[in-house]
Amino acid sequence: MSESVKPIPDGMHSLTPYLTVKDAPAAIEFYRRAFGAEELLRIPGPDGRLLHASLKIGDSALMMSEEFPEWGGNGPLSLGGSPVSIHLYVEEVESAWAKAVDAGCEVTMPLEDTFWGDRFGSLRDPFGHLWSMAMCIRELTTEEIVAAAAKIDFTKPCGGEG
Repeated sequence: MSESVKPIPDGMHSLTPYLTVKDAPAAIEFYRRAFGAEELLRIPGPDGRLLHASLKIGDSALMMSEEFPEWGGNGPLSLGGSPVSIHLYVEEVESAWAKAVDAGCEVTMPLEDTFWGDRFGSLRDPFGHLWSMAMCIRELTTEEIVAAAAKIDFTKPCGGEG
Protein backbone atom coordinates (compact mmCIF):
# COMPACT_ATOMS: atom_id res chain seq x y z
CA MET A 1 0.00 0.00 0.00
CA SER A 2 1.31 3.42 -0.93
CA GLU A 3 2.03 5.76 1.98
CA SER A 4 0.03 8.48 0.17
CA VAL A 5 -3.16 6.40 0.04
CA LYS A 6 -5.47 7.03 3.00
CA PRO A 7 -6.93 3.84 4.51
CA ILE A 8 -10.24 5.70 5.04
CA PRO A 9 -10.92 8.01 2.07
CA ASP A 10 -11.79 11.67 2.59
CA GLY A 11 -15.47 12.16 3.24
CA MET A 12 -15.96 8.65 4.60
CA HIS A 13 -16.50 7.47 8.18
CA SER A 14 -15.61 4.14 9.73
CA LEU A 15 -19.19 2.89 9.37
CA THR A 16 -21.16 3.47 6.16
CA PRO A 17 -24.63 2.05 5.38
CA TYR A 18 -24.85 0.06 2.14
CA LEU A 19 -28.40 -0.43 0.84
CA THR A 20 -29.71 -2.92 -1.69
CA VAL A 21 -32.81 -1.65 -3.51
CA LYS A 22 -35.11 -2.44 -6.39
CA ASP A 23 -34.67 0.38 -8.93
CA ALA A 24 -31.59 2.11 -7.53
CA PRO A 25 -31.87 5.10 -9.90
CA ALA A 26 -35.37 5.79 -8.54
CA ALA A 27 -34.04 5.39 -4.99
CA ILE A 28 -31.27 7.91 -5.66
CA GLU A 29 -33.82 10.43 -6.89
CA PHE A 30 -36.08 9.72 -3.91
CA TYR A 31 -33.23 10.16 -1.39
CA ARG A 32 -32.36 13.44 -3.12
CA ARG A 33 -35.94 14.71 -2.59
CA ALA A 34 -36.54 13.19 0.86
CA PHE A 35 -33.17 13.66 2.57
CA GLY A 36 -31.25 16.14 0.42
CA ALA A 37 -28.85 13.47 -0.86
CA GLU A 38 -26.08 14.48 -3.22
CA GLU A 39 -25.00 11.86 -5.75
CA LEU A 40 -21.23 11.34 -5.72
CA LEU A 41 -20.75 8.28 -7.92
CA ARG A 42 -22.80 5.95 -10.13
CA ILE A 43 -21.39 2.77 -11.72
CA PRO A 44 -23.74 1.05 -14.17
CA GLY A 45 -23.36 -2.63 -14.92
CA PRO A 46 -23.27 -4.14 -18.41
CA ASP A 47 -26.92 -5.27 -18.11
CA GLY A 48 -28.12 -1.78 -17.13
CA ARG A 49 -28.55 -2.47 -13.41
CA LEU A 50 -26.67 -0.19 -11.06
CA LEU A 51 -23.61 -1.98 -9.65
CA HIS A 52 -22.79 0.75 -7.16
CA ALA A 53 -23.67 4.30 -6.19
CA SER A 54 -22.37 6.62 -3.51
CA LEU A 55 -24.44 9.43 -2.05
CA LYS A 56 -23.83 12.04 0.60
CA ILE A 57 -26.49 12.95 3.16
CA GLY A 58 -25.39 15.61 5.61
CA ASP A 59 -21.78 14.80 6.47
CA SER A 60 -22.09 11.05 5.81
CA ALA A 61 -21.91 8.66 2.90
CA LEU A 62 -24.62 6.21 1.87
CA MET A 63 -23.81 3.50 -0.65
CA MET A 64 -26.21 1.35 -2.63
CA SER A 65 -26.69 -1.10 -5.45
CA GLU A 66 -29.53 -2.72 -7.33
CA GLU A 67 -30.81 -6.09 -6.26
CA PHE A 68 -28.68 -8.92 -7.60
CA PRO A 69 -30.59 -12.03 -6.47
CA GLU A 70 -28.22 -14.23 -8.48
CA TRP A 71 -25.48 -13.09 -6.05
CA GLY A 72 -27.69 -13.18 -2.93
CA GLY A 73 -28.38 -9.44 -3.01
CA ASN A 74 -32.03 -8.71 -2.21
CA GLY A 75 -33.59 -5.57 -0.78
CA PRO A 76 -36.26 -5.32 1.92
CA LEU A 77 -39.17 -5.33 -0.55
CA SER A 78 -38.07 -8.76 -1.83
CA LEU A 79 -37.29 -10.00 1.69
CA GLY A 80 -40.55 -8.81 3.25
CA GLY A 81 -38.97 -6.11 5.43
CA SER A 82 -35.77 -5.20 7.24
CA PRO A 83 -34.71 -5.25 10.89
CA VAL A 84 -32.19 -2.46 10.25
CA SER A 85 -32.87 1.26 10.56
CA ILE A 86 -30.70 4.14 9.39
CA HIS A 87 -30.57 6.95 11.94
CA LEU A 88 -30.32 10.50 10.62
CA TYR A 89 -29.52 13.40 12.95
CA VAL A 90 -30.52 16.77 11.48
CA GLU A 91 -30.23 20.41 12.50
CA GLU A 92 -33.98 21.09 12.34
CA VAL A 93 -36.11 17.95 12.55
CA GLU A 94 -39.56 19.44 11.86
CA SER A 95 -38.70 20.67 8.36
CA ALA A 96 -36.53 17.63 7.53
CA TRP A 97 -39.37 15.34 8.68
CA ALA A 98 -41.95 17.20 6.58
CA LYS A 99 -39.68 17.00 3.53
CA ALA A 100 -39.26 13.21 3.94
CA VAL A 101 -42.99 12.63 4.47
CA ASP A 102 -43.92 14.90 1.54
CA ALA A 103 -41.48 12.95 -0.66
CA GLY A 104 -43.29 9.69 0.16
CA CYS A 105 -41.92 8.23 3.39
CA GLU A 106 -44.47 6.35 5.52
CA VAL A 107 -44.56 7.36 9.19
CA THR A 108 -43.99 4.28 11.39
CA MET A 109 -43.54 6.21 14.66
CA PRO A 110 -44.66 9.84 14.90
CA LEU A 111 -42.16 12.58 15.61
CA GLU A 112 -42.17 13.21 19.38
CA ASP A 113 -40.01 14.33 22.29
CA THR A 114 -38.32 11.30 23.86
CA PHE A 115 -37.06 10.32 27.29
CA TRP A 116 -33.46 10.27 26.03
CA GLY A 117 -33.54 13.93 24.99
CA ASP A 118 -34.19 13.80 21.25
CA ARG A 119 -37.14 14.85 19.16
CA PHE A 120 -37.39 11.54 17.28
CA GLY A 121 -39.55 9.61 14.82
CA SER A 122 -39.36 6.66 12.43
CA LEU A 123 -40.16 6.33 8.73
CA ARG A 124 -40.20 3.68 5.98
CA ASP A 125 -39.11 4.73 2.50
CA PRO A 126 -40.84 3.40 -0.65
CA PHE A 127 -37.98 0.92 -1.13
CA GLY A 128 -38.62 -0.75 2.25
CA HIS A 129 -35.73 0.75 4.19
CA LEU A 130 -36.39 2.06 7.70
CA TRP A 131 -35.14 5.46 8.82
CA SER A 132 -35.22 7.25 12.14
CA MET A 133 -34.79 11.00 12.26
CA ALA A 134 -33.93 13.17 15.24
CA MET A 135 -32.43 16.29 16.69
CA CYS A 136 -31.19 16.64 20.26
CA ILE A 137 -33.45 18.92 22.31
CA ARG A 138 -32.20 18.18 25.87
CA GLU A 139 -28.78 17.15 27.13
CA LEU A 140 -29.19 14.39 29.71
CA THR A 141 -26.77 12.28 31.72
CA THR A 142 -26.70 8.53 31.29
CA GLU A 143 -28.22 8.22 34.76
CA GLU A 144 -31.14 10.48 33.81
CA ILE A 145 -31.79 8.48 30.64
CA VAL A 146 -31.63 5.13 32.49
CA ALA A 147 -34.03 6.42 35.16
CA ALA A 148 -36.48 7.65 32.51
CA ALA A 149 -36.22 4.36 30.58
CA ALA A 150 -37.24 2.47 33.73
CA LYS A 151 -40.59 4.28 33.60
CA ILE A 152 -41.52 3.13 30.07
CA ASP A 153 -44.98 1.58 29.87
CA PHE A 154 -44.81 -1.16 27.23
CA THR A 155 -48.61 -1.46 27.25
CA LYS A 156 -48.83 1.95 25.53
CA PRO A 157 -48.12 2.56 21.84
CA CYS A 158 -44.41 3.19 21.15
CA GLY A 159 -43.59 2.48 24.83
CA GLY A 160 -45.03 5.75 26.15
CA GLU A 161 -43.51 6.99 29.39
CA GLY A 162 -45.26 5.70 32.52
